[in-house]
Amino acid sequence: MKHSVKEWQAIVREAAARAVGEDVGPDDVTSRAFIGEEATATGVLVAREDCVLAGMDVAEAVFREVDGRLVWETLIQDGQKVGPNQSFAKVRGSARSILTGERCALNFLQRLSGVATLTAEYVRAIAGTRTKILDTRKTTPGLRALERQAVRLGGGVNHRAGLYDGYLVKENHLSLVNSERLPELIQQARASHPDLALVVEADSLELAMKLLLLPVDRILVDNLTADQVREIVNVKRSRSLGIEIEASGGVTLERAQALSQAGVDFISVGKLTHSARSIDFSLDLIPA
Repeated sequence: MKHSVKEWQAIVREAAARAVGEDVGPDDVTSRAFIGEEATATGVLVAREDCVLAGMDVAEAVFREVDGRLVWETLIQDGQKVGPNQSFAKVRGSARSILTGERCALNFLQRLSGVATLTAEYVRAIAGTRTKILDTRKTTPGLRALERQAVRLGGGVNHRAGLYDGYLVKENHLSLVNSERLPELIQQARASHPDLALVVEADSLELAMKLLLLPVDRILVDNLTADQVREIVNVKRSRSLGIEIEASGGVTLERAQALSQAGVDFISVGKLTHSARSIDFSLDLIPA
């Protein structure tokens, strides 16, 4: 699901406002007590390690939420690589306001850049293959749109945005469905929402082979070995089927390489958003 510019700006503003409200509350009592109202400064945002940058728009929005008079300057764009001790943005104006917005802005940057950086590692691991790296719905509550953008900045591809924009029939769904009725239910689902992709999960080689005979768009093979996945792909190709194959389950960088070489179309990696390591950033304050 793609957002219009207006929708994206609203998402960014809402996230920034929520974060600032949570952190600042009624007032930043420390900055008000110790920093003069007339003091001005420049805050220089600096990376302390190699990473792919993400979250610049929401970081800027944080400072604007705190004080609309602050001036933001982007030095390096989202999606680009930055290295240790490299400056990537500046914010100028009230020293109080810069200090008030510092932590919220850095929190967004470290989290989202972590997602983009980890995604880029997976994309590099499968370079030279036709496979694409997908995210999942295992996102931080309230930050899904921002984390999905970070995945794209890292070179990955977004899965469905939520429960509303794509069918994904998982193991727990199938446990409640009579297998003999599955073809009928698939046809009913297609008739109900013909524009939505229909994906069905298979946790065994046997089930995956059966699904190749049904009118699904994609089979999600979960926790199968690379050899089993290759067997499924070979059968699909031998029958000239248009069904896509997606693999998931404990996907390390090494497993991603093996699965991509087995010929899958997609690899979905939950850890892109649920286990990405935060990147080390800082804001160096230079008094005017």
